[in-house]
Amino acid sequence: MLRELLSGSGGIDPSRLAGAAGLPNDPASLAALFGQLQAAMNQSGDDIDWSVAVRQGEERAASGQLQITAEERARLDQALQVASLWLDPVVDFSALPDTPELLTRRAWVAATMPVWSQLAEPVALSISDSLTRVMSEQAPEELRSMIQGASRMMRGIGGALFAMQLGQVVGQLATEVVSGGDIGIPLQSDGRAVLVPQNVAEFGNGLDIPTDQVELYLAVREIAHARLFRHARWLRLHLISAITAFARGIDIDTDRLEQLAEGFDPSNTEELRDAVVNGALIRPKSEAQDAALGRLETMLALVEGWVDAVTADATGRLPRSDAIAESIRRRRASGGPAESAFATLVGLELRPRRLREAAAMWRAVTEAVGVEGRDALWSHPDLLPTSADLDDPTALIARLTGVETADSAADDEFDQALEQLLRGETPAAPGEDGEDPKA
Repeated sequence: MLRELLSGSGGIDPSRLAGAAGLPNDPASLAALFGQLQAAMNQSGDDIDWSVAVRQGEERAASGQLQITAEERARLDQALQVASLWLDPVVDFSALPDTPELLTRRAWVAATMPVWSQLAEPVALSISDSLTRVMSEQAPEELRSMIQGASRMMRGIGGALFAMQLGQVVGQLATEVVSGGDIGIPLQSDGRAVLVPQNVAEFGNGLDIPTDQVELYLAVREIAHARLFRHARWLRLHLISAITAFARGIDIDTDRLEQLAEGFDPSNTEELRDAVVNGALIRPKSEAQDAALGRLETMLALVEGWVDAVTADATGRLPRSDAIAESIRRRRASGGPAESAFATLVGLELRPRRLREAAAMWRAVTEAVGVEGRDALWSHPDLLPTSADLDDPTALIARLTGVETADSAADDEFDQALEQLLRGETPAAPGEDGEDPKA
């Protein structure tokens, strides 16, 4: 059946099927698509060939791409140098050892795809394995052994299709992101700052704000993000591991997949497309996934909130810094690159509300203990604020400053009473110590 489809004689309109999968459906793209799927059928290993994602992403990013001019390079290089100087007084992290990079859209795809493929692989394998399982369970008895024997081929094809879709997503992102930290996680090596000049220029269009102010503000944000991940070297692996752990828990709703298969109309792929786009084929999150999602959202909010707070401190001398910050908040709230990337690839939906709360908490901590005390919290994951601290930073500030609050006094009293009980000492009841309890 698969060989007939790939040869064009399977009774299914290939362009409609490609469109349903969110892939280009023009003749040249279809020819390349079938060539890649045929190669996937014949591969011997179980690994996904992510070079397909790189090619798809680069092709999409290259459409409409502009090269970096000498004038842009000189102007942004200067903005990045000034940004580093402005950050020195407001963060306790040292300057970056490497010169920030200016990348075209296509170069951004190539530079970041290794991390994207690492994040997406658990989802791709889950989808491929689920498809194979459904086919094996639903096939007639006489065909099951044949399908089981073709499971590696199915996994290769499923992985190739997912890699193509990943390339399309990352290629689209390359037309939107303004910097390396725009997604919220470090997509390159620690301490590497990146700007995409073409997208920086497009972000500033229509804001009615001088170009040099927009460029300088975005440069400060990017340098701050890169300095944080270079200083807290555990943070990058911590975030990526949390995202891949969440993605491994994604499971396909085989009942829904069976319904689609039974009623599939080759001439009308809209139902399939809607199911893919709306996530109808993915089961609801498990309790473990919900817990992991909560922890991950808190961590991402802490990172972005810290960047927001220190950027505001560093750019206070920019006349329109508040207007630029508001533009970034609106972009984030309406579904910016970070939100669309996580939602598309691993089902994560970031909540802008938590980012605002995190920024407010970091400002309160800075006022209480200063820059050095605030940034010392990034030295170990156990020191970082919790989700409860985002809701109310009072207890966190009390712990950092050593100032006792009513809650902490009550906790100390409880701990003292518990310690007495463990030692076999029963605390005196009211009035037993000779004092009038009503006095």
